Amino acid sequence: MRLEELNWMDVEEYLKHEDRLMLVLGATEQHGYLSLLADVKIPLALADAASQQTGVLVAPPLNFGCSPYFLKYPGTFSLRVSTLIAAVEDLLRSAYGHGFRRILLLNGHGGNSPARGQLHEIINSLPGLRLAWYDWWTANSVLAVAEKHQIKPSHANWLEAFPFNIVGELPDEEKVPPRVPGIMDAEEARRVYGDGSFGGRYQVEASVMEEVFAAALLDILQLLKFE
Repeated sequence: MRLEELNWMDVEEYLKHEDRLMLVLGATEQHGYLSLLADVKIPLALADAASQQTGVLVAPPLNFGCSPYFLKYPGTFSLRVSTLIAAVEDLLRSAYGHGFRRILLLNGHGGNSPARGQLHEIINSLPGLRLAWYDWWTANSVLAVAEKHQIKPSHANWLEAFPFNIVGELPDEEKVPPRVPGIMDAEEARRVYGDGSFGGRYQVEASVMEEVFAAALLDILQLLKFE
């Protein structure tokens, strides 16, 4: 159940018996041959699947994140860290004001991690608020699937190649991970990463992707219990 499917009176009724909310944090950035909104589509698909099982409301995703290192790839739009932190805080305070007290932030982008640190300050100022944060691609359950199949997960490789993310023909060969010299500006990042993938296989069997999705979904269902 998404917020966009409801009117304000529906939300008021929802809050009479439920105070949980899922908020997706994403990014609009290059993902090689995959969708520029890969970091939104994956956590949003997980949120929708979790909502179908629990009835927990899904807020509209924040489609932009911090991606300054990819700005030389056309289609990448990046927020400043300060802008992201302020946006997340404003969204949480808005939700809290309506009565949401248990909020799960489903993050799809590593560059958004600075916002997680701000959550400690926010939660101290809003009595009764409970927060959880989930980075699906670093979850032990997801990494266990990769280890099981002996394939290395990385940015814009097979790990993010869910069917709904594939918008171009994926190469069959593996990509040798590039040598990363350190902290790079956007021009150097494009030169180093080339097509945008960080290396490894571009795609794997559909059954593996189903395992990854199922593992992340189980994590989210557990987090929604707020035990």
